[in-house]
Amino acid sequence: MKKLVLACTMLFAGQLAFAQAWQGKGDQKLQVGFNGYGNGTGVTATYDYGVSNVVSLGAGANFYFDGYRDNNEDNNVFVFGRVNFHLQDALNMPSKWDLYPGLDVGLLGNTFGLGAHLGVRYFFNNNVGAFIEAGNNGSIGLSFNF
Repeated sequence: MKKLVLACTMLFAGQLAFAQAWQGKGDQKLQVGFNGYGNGTGVTATYDYGVSNVVSLGAGANFYFDGYRDNNEDNNVFVFGRVNFHLQDALNMPSKWDLYPGLDVGLLGNTFGLGAHLGVRYFFNNNVGAFIEAGNNGSIGLSFNF
């Protein structure tokens, strides 16, 4: 039994050693999470694609449990495009970490929406990590490499 536990521990530790939060051009991330503040509480989903070693472009949607602005049900979805600037190399961060400021531009219901965020990702293994973003909206959740 001890050998099985040791083997599983070594396998898990080996997976952690190869985790990479940002791989530059061609990197793809899918994030799902919970919005805690900003335009309302709800769920979020984003997709990012690395277009260079520093920049990623993507899209996303926030679905709010209640309508923004006086519970107006027309304003409970924010659909947006986004750009992130990844500072991992510039700050000489470990490969498991990714720090990125970014901008969101889109539609909040039937009005124009603009947002800014500072995000950080930490990957537990090469496929799954956690993220937190703070700015106009705050979100926390899981991040996936593919």
